[in-house]
Amino acid sequence: MTKDRRPKISDGQSDMTHAAYEAIRQLMFHNEIVPGQKISYRDLSERLGMSTTPIIQALKFLEFQNLVRHEPNRGYYTEPIDMHEVEEIYAARELIEVSLLPETIRRIDQEAILKLQAAFKSYSAAASGKSFTRRLALHKEFHLTLASLSGSRVQIQILRSLFDLLYLKFGGSIVFSHYTRDNENLLLHQHISEAVVGRNLTRAQDLLRRDIRETREQVLSDLGQLIADKTTAVF
Repeated sequence: MTKDRRPKISDGQSDMTHAAYEAIRQLMFHNEIVPGQKISYRDLSERLGMSTTPIIQALKFLEFQNLVRHEPNRGYYTEPIDMHEVEEIYAARELIEVSLLPETIRRIDQEAILKLQAAFKSYSAAASGKSFTRRLALHKEFHLTLASLSGSRVQIQILRSLFDLLYLKFGGSIVFSHYTRDNENLLLHQHISEAVVGRNLTRAQDLLRRDIRETREQVLSDLGQLIADKTTAVF
């Protein structure tokens, strides 16, 4: 797996702040904090069994990462689903990931091949399981592993931040879209791996571009339907 290069809570901050930060990230990923929600740090304090101080510090750090926003005298909120932002994120992913492939193929050796194959094997095993979030996490890990083989640390950090925006800022809203494409995703990722291992740059770029674009279209379609359902739903 790739080394996690997300910004870290500084050494001067408490272990409790770091624990709160990681716990809130998990709540967002599992859709227990949803897009467009007011975040009650008092409720989080009770739920996580810690004081409000590390909760507030963690929320400040998440605000710095653009995963939540703060409104003076009102508190913290998650952003509502923004279709244009989601589309931009996928466009940025495509630009970065496809552009890294030439260097990945130039540098690939047996160690890199084993890392890529291990990432695909983990994703393949998760795809046959029942956990949607595990599938999503290992899908992300495959892409980050592939990108990391290029050796481009800055672009990988940007890519990791883009995945955070997708899977934390918009949370479970993204999960179902990926689930509906699991079989197709798995086959595409197998072919991408084979093209990279076979040093077939053109095929690898075409397949990776197709994977990202088709996922983007599925996600946008599903999010559009979700927004429409919320607008027209009558109880």
